[in-house]
Amino acid sequence: MRDQDILVFIEVKHRTTTRYGHPLEMVNAQKRRRLIRAATLYIAHHRVSSPCRFDILAITGTPPALEFQWEKAAFDAY
Repeated sequence: MRDQDILVFIEVKHRTTTRYGHPLEMVNAQKRRRLIRAATLYIAHHRVSSPCRFDILAITGTPPALEFQWEKAAFDAY
């Protein structure tokens, strides 16, 4: 996805309840490393030169009562 001139990588996490943690908490250090690695490969393969960011879309609940929380720039690639 693009947000003006920024390439945005989005991780979507869903949990029916937050009993065992909020979906944002599920994107741990290991998952972030994997996302960064995938983004690096994508950027290299497609020769992208624009800046990028990592967002997380956290969804809780069941249809039709879903709650969405979009964390822009949720983490950095450094």
